[in-house]
Amino acid sequence: MDQLAAMRSFLAVAEEGGFASAARRLGLATSSLTRQVDALETHLGTKLLNRSTRSVTLTDAGETYRHSAAHALDTLREADGAVKEAGGAPSGLLRISLPVAFARVIVAPTLGAFAAANPEITLEITASDSVVNLVDERLDVAIRLGPPGEGSLLIRRLAPHRRVLCAAPDLVQQSGGPERPEDLADLPCLGFTQVTTRTVWRFGKDDQTSEIEVHGPIRATNSEILREAALAGLGYLLMPTWLVGRDIGEGRLQRVLPDWQVVDGGGAIHAVTLPNRRGSRKVAAFVDHLRATIGDPPVWEHDIGHMP
Repeated sequence: MDQLAAMRSFLAVAEEGGFASAARRLGLATSSLTRQVDALETHLGTKLLNRSTRSVTLTDAGETYRHSAAHALDTLREADGAVKEAGGAPSGLLRISLPVAFARVIVAPTLGAFAAANPEITLEITASDSVVNLVDERLDVAIRLGPPGEGSLLIRRLAPHRRVLCAAPDLVQQSGGPERPEDLADLPCLGFTQVTTRTVWRFGKDDQTSEIEVHGPIRATNSEILREAALAGLGYLLMPTWLVGRDIGEGRLQRVLPDWQVVDGGGAIHAVTLPNRRGSRKVAAFVDHLRATIGDPPVWEHDIGHMP
């Protein structure tokens, strides 16, 4: 029995939920793939799959083996990739996790340039606003907005993560605009849906601080929904500069209270990797690509004005 081939066949069946689709994915005859999985179960002395005419599911032993087998094959691929990279251009599969809006607005438009410069790298991108575990999700690199995470990770700062107060120019004109943060309590504001029902914004200027509970017509979990609401003139909004910088520069949104700094404005944007990815040329290629794309200062802040 070729155990590596049998492991790949088993993982394909587990991921596809069936033998026929797994065989098509691997380019094998279904009978050949079935024999490999049967041989693996015989070798291990236990059933890995529950099989019926309608479905294929994992047994408890199969669930345990799936995790270990996937890790073993990943380790093998990483070892192969490291040797190949040492002798040539960055290559291999690069698994990345990105925040959803950041992926669409900042990263996606640059993927063509990255692919052209790195034709031997295959990207597998997960878009998620959750703080994912790099080990459990078998990731090479994750981009995090704000705190980078646990101290064991290798961390590279890409850019500041700052928020600004903004609104559609027509709304500012119609409402008269706030002259100080406290005025926002009487103006329509757009907030994120959180565990609490209160939306509180905090500002600072010199030695002054201001904390205001705001209200408005829309609260949401998604930043792009709130941005669209702000563009439609539905309320004032606190939003990261990477998402609204171009809108402000091109006049669709207007900065409000520019002399006041948003407290807890976000910190920084980081690329994080596991220690065993130190020296990976494919990881370095992607992170360097992002840094060059973002620039210093960030390209999205070129037309945004002074940041206190």
